[in-house]
Amino acid sequence: MEPSTSTAGLPPSNKRRIISSTTTIQSLNEDIISTVFSYLDFIHLIRCSAVCKSWSRAIDKSKLLQALYNKQKGIFGGEFSISTFSGRTWKRQLQDFAISQHRSCLHAGSVDIYQWKGHSDGINRCKMKMGLLLTGGTGKVMRLWSIERYKCLAEYYLPHTDPLIDFNFDESKVVGLVGSHICLWRRNERKSIFSSHGGQFPRSTCMCYVDPEAVVGGEDGRARVFDMYGRKWSRIIKMHDGPITCLSFNDDQLLIGGSSFGQVSLSDLSSDQQVATLKTNDYADLTTLCYNSCSHMLFAGSRAGRVSSWDLRMMKRLWEVRVSPNFISSVQHMRGDISIIAVGGIDGVLRLVDQQNGDILSNCIMDESSRKLYRSQPSQSTVTRKKGIRVSEEARLDLIPRTSRPSINSLAVGMQKVVTTHADGYIRVWRFTK
Repeated sequence: MEPSTSTAGLPPSNKRRIISSTTTIQSLNEDIISTVFSYLDFIHLIRCSAVCKSWSRAIDKSKLLQALYNKQKGIFGGEFSISTFSGRTWKRQLQDFAISQHRSCLHAGSVDIYQWKGHSDGINRCKMKMGLLLTGGTGKVMRLWSIERYKCLAEYYLPHTDPLIDFNFDESKVVGLVGSHICLWRRNERKSIFSSHGGQFPRSTCMCYVDPEAVVGGEDGRARVFDMYGRKWSRIIKMHDGPITCLSFNDDQLLIGGSSFGQVSLSDLSSDQQVATLKTNDYADLTTLCYNSCSHMLFAGSRAGRVSSWDLRMMKRLWEVRVSPNFISSVQHMRGDISIIAVGGIDGVLRLVDQQNGDILSNCIMDESSRKLYRSQPSQSTVTRKKGIRVSEEARLDLIPRTSRPSINSLAVGMQKVVTTHADGYIRVWRFTK
């Protein structure tokens, strides 16, 4: 009999050594990691530096970011020595440069669209953080995606037959409003670990969440606050006489609620007292809110196709512009950017709007004639790539096929990209490059 090549006859110690001899990225020293990072471009290198302390230390030590920064942008009339600046100043320079790159690409860069079927049913909402996208809609499951790999990382199943109304997530958990229940999932678990008792109140319409509180807006104009740690409804805040249609927070713990009468109410969460009421010109239903913590500006989209902007420091309206002939479903901006907001709605045009004055910078649609397979995996949806095109403000939308501009239900903005989700269950990533 020939000698066996299995490990059955090896001593126990050898078995353990073979099983445990795996190589991870933590096994690599900083020199090897720096060599790998040297193949990345500037934007991807900035993203890697934010992943963990060891990667950030390796990138700082190798001065890769400084070299790329000096190559792409000669500030102060040319290259400079990093030793002249504090670490904080240098990080600020990097952030400003990355945002200027983002702004330039969104304004005038070329557009590639990567799309795949994310759900069999429609996708009503999406939230994006840390390179991850959470989607959900008319079906009974939420999915968490890697935007860079177009891959589903996790699924979260609804514990009730009630519809999914709204959701959000952070580093460790997913919070969802399912009917009148607040549900909680751990990021690494499919089943809900907690579901609140159904509230005895009119139909819920929206939710916003900042740990440790989730706030639910209702058709009766009241916002109900749910304490995630105490796991109970803690208080009720009267915000409007009509239904609350959208909710948001600002940095000063002010609760911001839009109404079906075109008004925005601001209430202090600590005292439950109303602080101010902001009004639009046409009193059309507000459908979405977006607060920019860097500029203290609030943006609201309406059913009439208008976007309004207020400065919350002065409680003053800055501008109001009709950017679309139809219902606006979502207005968003990238964190840290005070220049551009992305606007999407029922007409399917992705609009990029100047935050400061409301000017429309660009109108983007898909070139339906272009179709290129990007990647297909047996266990995953097929990802196709199409070209995005910019159309003039005077273009006749009724002459553009609906296949080139499917209605946008929701959107999210990241570095040099906008993600849109649609009623046909598709997820589309619009990537903007120079």
